[in-house]
Amino acid sequence: FNNDFLLDVVVGNLNNKSVSVLLHFVGGELTSESAYASGGGSDLKYVIAGDFNNDTHQDLIVANYGTNNIGVLLGNGTGTFANQINFTMGSNSHPASIAAGDFDKDGQADLAVANYGSKYIGMLLGNGKGWFTSQVVYGDSMNFAPSVVAGGDFNNDGQTEIVVAYDDSDNVDVFVAFDTGFFYPKKTYPTDVGPWSVAIGDFNNDNQLDFVVTNSAANTISILFGYGNGSFAIGPTYQTGKRPSAVAVGDFNNDNQLDIVVANMNIDFTKIDSHLLLIYLGYGNGSFVLSSYALTGMGPAAMVVADFNNDKQLDIIVANSYQNNVSVLLGFGNGYFADQVTYLTGGAPVSIAAGDFNNDTQLDIATANTNDGNISVLLGYGNGSFADQVIYPTGTLPAFVAVFDFNNDTRQDIVVANSGDSNVGLLLGYGNGTFANQTTFIVGNSPGALAVGDVNNDNRLDIVVTNTGDNTASVLLGLGNGAFREPAVYSTGALPYFVVLADFNSDNRLDMIVVNYRDSRVGILLGYANLAFVKQMTLITGNGSQPKSFVIGDFNKDNQLDIAVTNSGTNNMGIFLGYGNVSFTLQKTYATGSSPRSIASGDFNNDTILDIVVANSGSDSVSVLFGYENGSFSNQTTFTTGFESKPYTVAVGHFNKDIFLDIAVVSYGLSNVYVFLGYGNSTFVGESAFILGFGSSPISLAVADFNNDKQLDFAVVNEGTDNLKILLETC
Repeated sequence: FNNDFLLDVVVGNLNNKSVSVLLHFVGGELTSESAYASGGGSDLKYVIAGDFNNDTHQDLIVANYGTNNIGVLLGNGTGTFANQINFTMGSNSHPASIAAGDFDKDGQADLAVANYGSKYIGMLLGNGKGWFTSQVVYGDSMNFAPSVVAGGDFNNDGQTEIVVAYDDSDNVDVFVAFDTGFFYPKKTYPTDVGPWSVAIGDFNNDNQLDFVVTNSAANTISILFGYGNGSFAIGPTYQTGKRPSAVAVGDFNNDNQLDIVVANMNIDFTKIDSHLLLIYLGYGNGSFVLSSYALTGMGPAAMVVADFNNDKQLDIIVANSYQNNVSVLLGFGNGYFADQVTYLTGGAPVSIAAGDFNNDTQLDIATANTNDGNISVLLGYGNGSFADQVIYPTGTLPAFVAVFDFNNDTRQDIVVANSGDSNVGLLLGYGNGTFANQTTFIVGNSPGALAVGDVNNDNRLDIVVTNTGDNTASVLLGLGNGAFREPAVYSTGALPYFVVLADFNSDNRLDMIVVNYRDSRVGILLGYANLAFVKQMTLITGNGSQPKSFVIGDFNKDNQLDIAVTNSGTNNMGIFLGYGNVSFTLQKTYATGSSPRSIASGDFNNDTILDIVVANSGSDSVSVLFGYENGSFSNQTTFTTGFESKPYTVAVGHFNKDIFLDIAVVSYGLSNVYVFLGYGNSTFVGESAFILGFGSSPISLAVADFNNDKQLDFAVVNEGTDNLKILLETC
């Protein structure tokens, strides 16, 4: 802490609500240099040291259990510290433990906080200047109170993961820092009456995305022009036929300007606009002209635009919901289309999607058939014709279908919104034109439309679903293996009929447009980054084990991080060897003393293999277990810490500058810090105890050089005196 190149010590004092800093002098002797109060009722529980403002001086962060905050004490480099800056963790949160790591991969230290009272792990992102963002608690809530947290990069991706132990639990959990892809509250824009569907494109060639909306009750389409910042200007409207339903965009006349095609769904079948496509050619300045029309089947509900016959001209396929078929209209490239050719589907196809289902480089199609509760798959021949349908069952009232690769096997899968079952069904493709039975994922009430994209920028496809029954949108974040996390829910307007995803404000994050039929408005929800901790896996430590602490290191020299945990209820230490992908072996245990409470690692016998030391609060001792290269350990060697000492915390470092690692132990019962000096040959000698004061009851220890003298100092959290004491090494 004082830049003398010796590690100093910080200790938390329970009773007088302070921390103590002990500066280290050359011979391993410590002197009580200063104490820092943490505020009345702070009930200090934990302390860590690190450089959190990038000034090369060691700083301290304490967990103030009683006042529901964490305190940051920025170091001056002389063994002294600035006044504490507090960051709230929320009412009755009771922070009990802190870990530092880089959770957002920006090169700055962030914090993970175990909130014992609220049963949450909080995340505070650091700016590298000693300041942290407000706590993020969007991650999983726990059934047990988290008591200790530690961080490590378990998959070598440069991002820190965390391990959490709980009070009265028999497992530890591994969490990853995950971008949950949240959306800001919606902004709304008026349309004409009864907006139904939407399509996106740059209609005025300003390199900003615009969109077009069909207004089924007003028989119009509305154009809205994007400014590129997530806001839009109201553009012109154009008359359509009756009940315009679907809309799509594409360059149908090869003039390099986007055009619009609208399907009209007039239920009066005696009228021509009950089965009509209208083509609006674009001028490239945001204006359009009605140019031509094409006949479809009855009740065109959806369409897809692509080149289905490989002539480099755009074609259109329409799902005809009243005639149980699809119409294929091949484009001539001049804004006109050949007469329709129809293919049978199931009952009432209301949605259609295209993709290459059998890996023959030719486009195939799938329709969602709402009356029959199934989807139809029609394989394409590449000349604009298709094979007869193959039927796959779905849930009740399938309302929307999309095609993407959700499990990263290079094969197209199908996702369908099952409106009657309030879920989405995923049918994984085999790559030969056939599909597995659906797997379902619960969403909101009566899902009606869906969109697919990577909303949290993790290179895995996610699904956004609009739920007409409860006026919400559900976001399911994909795991990249065909599974999804529990949905996040966002409020929309009334009767959200359609949704699309695109980046409307050029921040490289997908935003959401929702068409709200009953409100006659569209809602824009802008996406933003939101890191939270989500559970990756649970490591079982055994019945009655009650793990209290852990240390992270490479114990078997395979360049992957492993976890060692103290199991206070079963009086042993457990080892989980890491595979390098945030998964671990089953636990292997080694006997310790009674009620092991704290653990640290270091090479105590100079064989380049990590060893472990454990503080046994129930048997007044420390256990040293020497490691072998295969990740196994010797039987314990024990060293007494004194009668009724109750050692709570252990740390390792070079406390007498002899190149051999030593051990420092905080004794809760005797209110001291005891140092065992190591000889580098697996043996230790008890050197001296540093008294912290009667009733200090120290519970946590951090070791660093607080005064830049190249000697390690101590910072001790004293629960009894509720302060932080700094002990500087003196000789």
